[in-house]
Amino acid sequence: MKKYIIGLFAIVSYALFIGFFFTNKIMYIRKKTDKEIIDRETNDGHFKIEDFEALEKEEICIPSTFGYNIKGSIIAPHHTNRYIIICHGVTVNKFNSIKYMNLFLEKGWNVLIYDHRRHGTSGGKTTSYGYYEKFDLQSIVHFLKERVGKNIILGIHGESMGAATTLLYAGSVEDGADFYIVDCPFSDLESLLRYRLKMEFRIPGFLVMPFAKPFITLRDRYSLKDVSPITVIEKIKNPVLFIHSKQDDYILPEMSKQLYDKKTGFKKIYLAEKGSHAMSFTENKEEYNKAIDHFLTEISL
Repeated sequence: MKKYIIGLFAIVSYALFIGFFFTNKIMYIRKKTDKEIIDRETNDGHFKIEDFEALEKEEICIPSTFGYNIKGSIIAPHHTNRYIIICHGVTVNKFNSIKYMNLFLEKGWNVLIYDHRRHGTSGGKTTSYGYYEKFDLQSIVHFLKERVGKNIILGIHGESMGAATTLLYAGSVEDGADFYIVDCPFSDLESLLRYRLKMEFRIPGFLVMPFAKPFITLRDRYSLKDVSPITVIEKIKNPVLFIHSKQDDYILPEMSKQLYDKKTGFKKIYLAEKGSHAMSFTENKEEYNKAIDHFLTEISL
């Protein structure tokens, strides 16, 4: 009987430890500082912070349906109804979006960049990898449509978590933009977490995920199965351009291929030759630029 109690105690202790430890890592992932992001982006030759600060822009504050504020900037130097919303990845903020902002400004588009929940200057206590973020994106879209008017031509560009958020928004909330450009999205969060456990910690997923999943639901009120772009991709009717680096070993390019294969309607995929995770633009600027131009031309925008 004593051995049974000790064994039961050990199992419960393990479950509690794994559940809390792993979900803390997920929900409260360490964010990069503004300085870290700006230094990296400057070193990569994407922008100088003084140039960004000198731009004429409007700071915006949009209420989330979850009780916090979403903050961002509108940069609209062009007399046009063409707008791009840019969704950054996990651990960074809108400073990471400036390189894409400049790319689209050069193409004659106006741009809205913003901070996801729990990132940058936006509110929110946890990161949910697209589950809650997709509804915040909806709030951004509605705000911009009301501001610009019904004749707005709208695109959304997302990177990594921002790309997954974009697909979850379009596939499970509303297909509310005219097109989407998704750079290195994951196809399924649980599959990604199992892969990262194997690569970073050499731990098989079956030792962690059965305990982590109920803790996520208990602590953050969502299920990992609901953070799965691959399950909703077929509902997206508007055009999608998938971008991924062949060398990405954080989110494997196979995930973009899976999404591309399952997407119905107009779609394109560009697999960059060089670059680690979320570095396709940095390492393949000319080809990245051409891929977007060809995509926009083919959908007559």
